[in-house]
Amino acid sequence: MFVFGVSAFLSAFLLFQIQPMIGKVILPWFGGAPAVWSAAMLFFQVLLTGGYAYAYWLMRRKRQAVVHVFLLALALIVLAALSLVWKSPITPDASWKPSNIALPLLDIFKLLAVSVGLPYFLLASNSPLMQAWFSRAFPERSYAKLYSLSNAGSLLGLLAYPVLIEPNLPLQSQGWMWSTGFAFFAFLACWIAVRNGRSPLLSTPEPDTVSPSPRPSLALMSLWVALGATASLFLLSVTNQISQEVAVIPFLWILPLALYLLSFILTFSGEGGYNRKTCSLLFVVAVFLTLFVLLNSTRLHVYWQILSYCLLLFSACMLSHGELYLLRPVANHLTAFYLMISIGGALGGMFVSLIAPVIFNGYWEFFVGLAMTIAIVLSLRGEIAASKQSRGMEGGASVAPLLRNNVSHRARFIFFVFGLVTLMLVLVGAYFSGSLYAKRNFYGVIRIREDLTGKPPRPAYLMAHGITVHGLQFIGANRALPTTYYGRDAGAGLAILNHPRYGHGLKVGMLGVGTGTLAVYGQPGDVYRMYEINPVVVDLAEGRGGYFSFIQDSRADVTMVLGDARLSLERELAETGSQHFDVLVLDTFSSDSIPVHLVTKEAFALYLDHLAPGGVIAAHITNLHLDLQPVFWQLARHYGLHMARIEYGGDNDGGYASHWVLLTRDTALLRTPAIQQRTVDLSGYSTSIKLWTDDYSNLFQILK
Repeated sequence: MFVFGVSAFLSAFLLFQIQPMIGKVILPWFGGAPAVWSAAMLFFQVLLTGGYAYAYWLMRRKRQAVVHVFLLALALIVLAALSLVWKSPITPDASWKPSNIALPLLDIFKLLAVSVGLPYFLLASNSPLMQAWFSRAFPERSYAKLYSLSNAGSLLGLLAYPVLIEPNLPLQSQGWMWSTGFAFFAFLACWIAVRNGRSPLLSTPEPDTVSPSPRPSLALMSLWVALGATASLFLLSVTNQISQEVAVIPFLWILPLALYLLSFILTFSGEGGYNRKTCSLLFVVAVFLTLFVLLNSTRLHVYWQILSYCLLLFSACMLSHGELYLLRPVANHLTAFYLMISIGGALGGMFVSLIAPVIFNGYWEFFVGLAMTIAIVLSLRGEIAASKQSRGMEGGASVAPLLRNNVSHRARFIFFVFGLVTLMLVLVGAYFSGSLYAKRNFYGVIRIREDLTGKPPRPAYLMAHGITVHGLQFIGANRALPTTYYGRDAGAGLAILNHPRYGHGLKVGMLGVGTGTLAVYGQPGDVYRMYEINPVVVDLAEGRGGYFSFIQDSRADVTMVLGDARLSLERELAETGSQHFDVLVLDTFSSDSIPVHLVTKEAFALYLDHLAPGGVIAAHITNLHLDLQPVFWQLARHYGLHMARIEYGGDNDGGYASHWVLLTRDTALLRTPAIQQRTVDLSGYSTSIKLWTDDYSNLFQILK
């Protein structure tokens, strides 16, 4: 029992450790987009399904030990080979960074498949294999303890990452530690396979059964799939919602996943772990709380948003997983049961990552998952009525058809609601969104709408990403006015207009294009180089649809560089040397979410390499939830830079209130009267937060 328990615990621990770890490795390579985690989760869900299917297949083969030992040995060989060319066996080196972002999903799948694909597949198959081989070795004992150990290992592995692993170990050390743990697991699994994988699997079911049928019906398996898909779809959609508005960091991935896993543990812990009435009431309360928070998102602290979303997710998962527990089959059909659940999980992931971005022009899958959970709650009324009616009948022959019919009805109802709500949201998004243009891709949702702005109000086109306006341009007259956060008295405008080289061949770099408003400052002989990862933003800024013309009308030589800004700057530094920017503008936030990899020590070293000796960095730090000043303060101290905070109150010509910081080696640049007039006194300011690096960042220290 001890060896089986160690194997089950260790495999589950490693399984849930690798997900946030490898996600953090590849996140900066794709612009820090929230969809990176959704894509990674889809990959892991598909492999989990593959692992369960492999276990289901293997237990019906004669040479189980030979096949399994061969795959484990192959995984160790692959890790050993990768350790010779990478910094660790599972952390790809810089040569694997994508040079083309046209198909980010395929690039992510390729990276994950090479780095952790085979080890993850084998870890995913271990739990059902250990339970099956334990039942063979000890037919008189229950495998329930192995299941409990596996769940405990999963939750501990998931929670240990943000608390212990991520803050204390660099990614390279994390990779070596995980690989060492996998090697130990592989040798343990080989030993168990050789000792217990020879004789045929016992087919005698355990006495603890709840299914009246010897074989699961197609309707029952469909309901298993529907319930598994609902929980998975809701998990990923809630994670997207949180990441879009706060930050794309492992903790905000792990929290929803931990609640998802916790609901599975609680509901499958026994009859007392799930109560229909309690969970249904909790779900209703969570729905109303979330609606209240959504309607007041700009006035409430971010903690309320996270709390409401997580409570809603937890209650929905309790309902989905609780119903799965009540519908579990006899012991000899458990492999099929878990396989159907994992297929449902993979289908939910596919819908969020592959289908929703194509058919929706917003993050509407959240409402699809919400509707499916409501359908589960409504279907419980029919289930309770059928159970009461069956108890009043005489004879088991009349009870079974009734229960089978109700299972079929519940499955059809959930799938019907899924299809109906999906179709309605597609139509609403296409015809009733109120937007002139809306496009969703891997990097988010971009909308164009017409609105009245300024004093007096004048018509203008606005570009929005999530809840944040990324630029506006007046229609007709005043099209050349610098608007939103780029007014003449805002940080970037002051840095450009007061630079000694303004009007004399100024070279400006910008990370994050928006509508291209900054190009309005361009003078003949100036060079503006703009970096943007989202091709939709590039197309609109360059004039697609006729909404924005800042770049077309600019008198400077404007070049657009498509791709993650940091990767593009790294490539340019290696190939052509420094760009020698006189002004480098950082404005890369999507909604209120921040790409952490662009505000670290390593990122700033790159920016300074591209900065001219008399250059200045202008960073836009306006944020609803996060105070970024301490982060830039520590970066300035580390690199010996002078820093000024600029407060801009907005104006009547479309200028928005905004906060900026200017950083430079040359303090004379910050002493001009125009900049001094807008500079906030920071003489008594200090902060205790640690310097952010690629291996360390702490979001919660800067929450407002």
